[in-house]
This record gives sequence, C-alpha cells and structure tokens, in this order.
Amino acid sequence: MALRVPQAGGPQLFKEGYKNLQGLEEVILRNIAATKEMSEITRTSFGPQGRNKMVVNHLGKLIVTSDAATIIRELEVVHPAAKLLVMASQQQEAEAGDGTNTVLIFGSELLQRAEPLLRMGLHPSEIARGFELALAAALKGLEALECDQVASWQSSAEVLKAVRTAVAAKQYGQEAGLSALVAEAVLAAMPSGDPTRFNVDNVRVVKVLGGSLAQSRVVHGMVFPSAPVTSVRRATCVRVAVFACAVDVGQTETKGTVLLHNAGDLLAYTRGEEAQMDAAIAELHAAGVGAVVCGSGVGDLAIHCMNRYGMAA
Repeated sequence: MALRVPQAGGPQLFKEGYKNLQGLEEVILRNIAATKEMSEITRTSFGPQGRNKMVVNHLGKLIVTSDAATIIRELEVVHPAAKLLVMASQQQEAEAGDGTNTVLIFGSELLQRAEPLLRMGLHPSEIARGFELALAAALKGLEALECDQVASWQSSAEVLKAVRTAVAAKQYGQEAGLSALVAEAVLAAMPSGDPTRFNVDNVRVVKVLGGSLAQSRVVHGMVFPSAPVTSVRRATCVRVAVFACAVDVGQTETKGTVLLHNAGDLLAYTRGEEAQMDAAIAELHAAGVGAVVCGSGVGDLAIHCMNRYGMAA
C-alpha cells in the first residue's frame, strides 16, 4: 500500500492568497514573460537617442529620466524572476557605473531565446550549460575584437578613450567637451598607487541655476551653490572650519518666560549671549580660521561677530 503525499497549496497549510505553480507552462514561461515585461520598460530608453520615462515613486515624487539605473531603483519590482534581473543590473551599476540597461535587455533576450528550446523539450539545465559554453566562446572572441586599450590611468589622453563612449550615451553631441572635463576630474581624484581604489564619490557635480552646459568647468576643491552671508565675500590662503550643525545661539528644549522690568534688564539679558558667541568666534579667529562652512544656517549674532573679525561664512 503506497503512502499518499498531499499536494501543496491546500487551504489547511497556507494562508489565504497563496499560489502553487508547477510545470513548464506555469513556472518557467511565466518567469520569462515577467523578465520580458521588465526589459520592455527600459528598452526604449537604450542608447543616446533613448526616450525619457516618467516615473512616480511611492512617495509621489515625479522623476523624468532615461537612465535605466534610476528607473529600476524607483520601481518596486516584486516578481522573483524580474527582481533577479534588477539585482544583476544593480550589481553592474555598482561594479562598472554603466551598462545597466544592457544587462536588462541582454538577460531578457537570452531568456526569450530559451523559450522555444523549452517548448522543444530541452531541460533548463541543458540550456544553462549551453549558455556557459557560449560565454566561454564569447570571451575568447572578445580578445580578437580589441580596437584600443588604456595604457596608463595617469594620462588624460588615455583616460579620455574610456570616458568618451560612456558620456556619449548620456549626452550625445556634447561628449567632446564633457569627456575632457570628466577625464580632468577623474585624474585629480585618482589614487596614485592603485587606480582600482578610485572612489566615484570623490567627484561631485554641482548645478548652478541659470548656467549652460558650455559653462561647465572643473574646480579642484569644494563648491557650494550659495553665496556667503557675511560681508567678507572672499578669503584666500586661510584655514576653513567645517561644522555639521548651525552656527547660532543654542536653543533650549523647553520654553520659558523671562520678565524684564526696564531697558537695563534687556541689555543685560542679551549681553550674555553676545559674550558667548563672541568668545567662540574669537577662538576660531585665534586658531587662524578665516572661513566657516556649516551644514545649516548662520545666526545673525554669529554673522555680526564674524564680520567684526573679518571672517567669511
């Protein structure tokens, strides 16, 4: 007498809404259809002439972009097969910084090419083995297709070879000027010993309202898209103090009531805050600080003291 094994998917085992899919038609082909639908979203944004997509994320923010990395980051993909393709694309973004759309399109196309083979009766493991053999053959063929190589990562002309094609995919027609700027910025932040330790975050982009693309230039240092709030507008060869907080008089967490009887009480009340702020700015000035950068705003009292000591903020 054979033992009967109950099938999965019974209402007594799983909560409501659970689905049990099995077989070629229900599982594999549905996964292929999901990856195809995922690639169709970004396929039309491929290349320098790709179209922009309008994406509204879960916060209701409207984003218009043709960058596949941004599109898939804002989409909430829940299908397991499509999510694997998204994870492969994100890994490509983290590893190379480009080619995310290529990974999505190429991976989906491979799966679509495998669909007729599955209908013919081939096992998925046999198809995977064929893809592995094709990968080995493709890697051998790539060596013969080499047209140029970067001889030195410390040369602007050599780095320009690798940068130009990546910039042309995003800013077609403007790659000549932008590529030179990107190469200059990369060389300025490139580690002298090991180029593989290069950090993309060491190169920042600041957008200035009212400017044009032709006015772009590389600044060796830090750029803040806001004007100084003090009367001193320029400082050279000085120490810079950087604060993550605001430069202002501290506020108490609880509210209180101060009773002032005359003008003398008012002067005495504000004189203490002025003395504390003046002492703090005087210490910075004594340390040789000539410019202050803070994460939040600068209070009026701090601006008054900085103007008195000739400091910029």
